[in-house]
Amino acid sequence: MAKGANTVVPTGALRVEMGWRSGPGVPDVDASALLLVNGKVRSDADFVFYNQPAHTSGAVRHEGKREAGGRVTDSLLVDLAGLEPAVETVILAASADGGSFGQVPGLRVEVRDAARGTVAARFDNPGATVETAFVLGEFYRRQGSWKFRAVGQGYRSGLEGLATDYGITVDEPERTPSPPSPATPAPPPPATPVRLTKVTLTKAAPSVSLAKQGGTSGALHVNLNWETRGELSGWARKLSRALAPQSGPDLDLCALYELADGSKGVVQSLGNAFGALDRPPFIHLDGDDRTGAVANGENLTVNLDHRRDFRRILVFVTVYEGARSFAGLNATVTLRPQHGAPVDFSLDECTVPSTVCALALITRTGDDLVVQREARYLVPERGVSPQRTVDRAYGWGMDWTPGRK
Repeated sequence: MAKGANTVVPTGALRVEMGWRSGPGVPDVDASALLLVNGKVRSDADFVFYNQPAHTSGAVRHEGKREAGGRVTDSLLVDLAGLEPAVETVILAASADGGSFGQVPGLRVEVRDAARGTVAARFDNPGATVETAFVLGEFYRRQGSWKFRAVGQGYRSGLEGLATDYGITVDEPERTPSPPSPATPAPPPPATPVRLTKVTLTKAAPSVSLAKQGGTSGALHVNLNWETRGELSGWARKLSRALAPQSGPDLDLCALYELADGSKGVVQSLGNAFGALDRPPFIHLDGDDRTGAVANGENLTVNLDHRRDFRRILVFVTVYEGARSFAGLNATVTLRPQHGAPVDFSLDECTVPSTVCALALITRTGDDLVVQREARYLVPERGVSPQRTVDRAYGWGMDWTPGRK
């Protein structure tokens, strides 16, 4: 298709593939989609990208990248039939990380029927230079059907500039502009991470990159809050009778860590292993809250200024006393980076006699930190501690001795 051309597409599930040729010096490219009503998003929820990979309606999903034969493809799944009636347009965009689109060879967008695999539309984007974001195409409603238009509009201001154009609020730090040299064109400004008001992890969208929203320095606060549900049923009600009548269950937030030098350990209240922020392990447990009150809960802090010292961190929680399992507990985990949007998720209903739950796995890859929602209930074998149980499940390989607090 030529720039500006349009064509009718099937009103169903379509796979949008944004592809380019890989090679030395080629920036990473990320696909994104914006759902518009009257030309603007209704809220941050209408922006689907790497840090928010699924729309609440389920009609648009970021499926991720794959590489084969020297080409990289980043895919979106758009179910036009599943879109809310108010949505008139779906913008299909791409952003470059670490360079401009002038350094990205063979950029194109291809629309395929997800069920049949047939190509419904294709647009090879020409003439990119210093742009760091592109609207490659759009789906739009027209007289009861859907059409695809080849757009090819570039932005030098990156994903944040594109998002702002369509109504997304971006937390952008102040920059001091440098005057361009008269002999050479000014380089594109450094990318500003797009920061939503909140990122909620789910089973369908379980992970988030902290680097791509600017959360790789300062303090990362991890909070666990919980309350006992008022109404329980089945065996969960029987287990809840173990709760002390004068107080709620006592949960302990903990963290297994593995540092870049291979050293391993645990941060927990047992044995007063509260850790430290200014020296290894650069993780500190703030205290031991026995109520789960919303204002406090259990808290630990990770010093992201030492992110290169980490290999992986597993945040988990144990039932210390006051309950025989997590049954009937309504728990929420919130990770709040000093820079960037809070990341939160809720634990599913516990249906097994679990006394330890893996909450989140934080893994370093280069300068990036990826938070993976685990929310995984584990059942210790008879005579095996919760700590040893989570160690075995994640292959930490540590020796354990009994501890008290």
